[in-house]
Amino acid sequence: MSIELRLGADFPAATDDQWRRLALAALRKSGGATDDTTPDQVEDLLAAVTHGGLRVPALHHPDRVDLPETGLPGQQPFVRGARAAGGLIGGWDIRQRYTEPGPADVREAVLGDLENGATSLWLAVGGDALPVDALPDALEGVYLDLAAVVLDPGDAVVPAARAWFDLLAARRIEPGQATGGLGADPLAWRARTGDDSGLAGALRDAAALAGRCVAEAPGLRAITVDATVHHDAGGSEVEELGGAIAAGVAYLRALTEAGLSTGAALDQIEFRFAATVDQFATIAKLRAARRLWARVAELSGAADRGGQRQHAVTSAAMMTARDPWVNLLRTTIASFAAGVGGADAVTVLPYDNRLGLPDGLARRLARNTQILLVEEAHVARVVDPAGGSWYVEGYTDQLARAAWEWFTTIERAGGLAAALGSGLVADRLAGVWQARSADLDHRRSPITGVSEFPNLSEQLPVRPPAAAPVSGGLPRHRYAEAFERLRDRGDAHLAATGSRPTVRLATVGSPAAYGPRVTFVTNLFAAGGIAVTTEPGPAVACICGPDKAYPDRAEELAAELRAAGAGRVLLAGRGDHPGVDGTVFAGCDAIAVLTTTLADLGVPL
Repeated sequence: MSIELRLGADFPAATDDQWRRLALAALRKSGGATDDTTPDQVEDLLAAVTHGGLRVPALHHPDRVDLPETGLPGQQPFVRGARAAGGLIGGWDIRQRYTEPGPADVREAVLGDLENGATSLWLAVGGDALPVDALPDALEGVYLDLAAVVLDPGDAVVPAARAWFDLLAARRIEPGQATGGLGADPLAWRARTGDDSGLAGALRDAAALAGRCVAEAPGLRAITVDATVHHDAGGSEVEELGGAIAAGVAYLRALTEAGLSTGAALDQIEFRFAATVDQFATIAKLRAARRLWARVAELSGAADRGGQRQHAVTSAAMMTARDPWVNLLRTTIASFAAGVGGADAVTVLPYDNRLGLPDGLARRLARNTQILLVEEAHVARVVDPAGGSWYVEGYTDQLARAAWEWFTTIERAGGLAAALGSGLVADRLAGVWQARSADLDHRRSPITGVSEFPNLSEQLPVRPPAAAPVSGGLPRHRYAEAFERLRDRGDAHLAATGSRPTVRLATVGSPAAYGPRVTFVTNLFAAGGIAVTTEPGPAVACICGPDKAYPDRAEELAAELRAAGAGRVLLAGRGDHPGVDGTVFAGCDAIAVLTTTLADLGVPL
């Protein structure tokens, strides 16, 4: 005799209205709603709006989501994966990046990575990176018929490809045995540098290389669409996806005009996307990217070849120079999201990426982060684990629709090259970056170890300098850049004078009453490299206490602080208070406060 237990059987089903009323009560307690707020307004208050303009609701269930068919893994529209088996057999491709200019350094790093779990190499060549003619030395000892190599040649695509094929011939390896990519992406180079003088020729060269790969080396892809150029310039997932599809379509046209079939041209293109600490945005972005490219393939008459090959790299924009060890946490979340999102290859940037060239430990941690996710956490054992989630499916659909709209806007402007030349892309990215910057400046988008909980006594690791990235086109932003510039000013003052710029704290009430605001203010000023003290002397002072004490004490205390030498008096809290010059509070413009405070303390720019 068996007994079936259903734990929720005796409970009535919860309704949307019940949820709204409970949520409203919680909002009122936290100050997020007033007595006049109605339950019908709750969802608008709790909905999140992304930097791409998407409205993400707080409550998700199937009756609210009108979604297109997502298909099965390996089938149109490839939302659930470009391959039916996903990473079930061997996990995703663990791809390590190399930017060192010396062949001996590259060779040492490459062999160490391949011997300890990396499965492919992403190698910067040309320019200030590894010289093209040093490829044989750098890859000495590497089995080129086993380890995939993806080149990142910048504008040296033709000589790099020639050197690669020459190396295969010298090693007596048939080109058909090699896997990886040649990394041709003239549109990304145009976007990074602003130089379009050789774009037409570069597109022809890329098409010619694609033809050679199809004929001689089907395991190689000639083209890489590097969408991180849009991400690094401040764009949201919408701009990154729309720009990627626009670039992919431009290459598809160039390759088919050069004589390749549509299917062969589709097979020659790999896409590179940024994976961020926003894990659900990353998962939805990768799923939406596959749907978008499948639509392009369908409209081009090759629907069965529309499975997009994806390489995800942890975001360079989210990496910090300050408290760099927190980057280990950021990249772990990002690489997890990339794997769950179905990326075919994943690169984790070393935690010391912002400090210069990585050391062996940083490279090992980057590699082992992925190995742990694949081998111990078994993240790759389930194909599209986020599939079916109402939240993820709705987010994927919204992203795909918004990105397609941006892609068609670019197409109407004449294509990506024309949109870059006219400033359409730059203007759109600048607008998104302005909105993102406002959230960063007000700490609505906190950066742990930088804008929140900074460590003024940290000793940063010293690394050999890395080559400066190419510039002249779209900007390269970092989320921490404004705060880290202020920290640099504070540190320079310490180095020059032997003491940090310092703000005086004046407390009101008991320690239990003023403690939370002292903690808040201490962290706020530390984000700008500013220390705090309770001793008189500093030119800036800040009053900290409970709101109820301010009407009786703030004006009098401000006068005492001025008499003791403070030229500017701030107060921790909201509202207008006589006698003080300004207030600091959660959500204030921290960059403006810190910039003004450093100036008042006499810290030079």
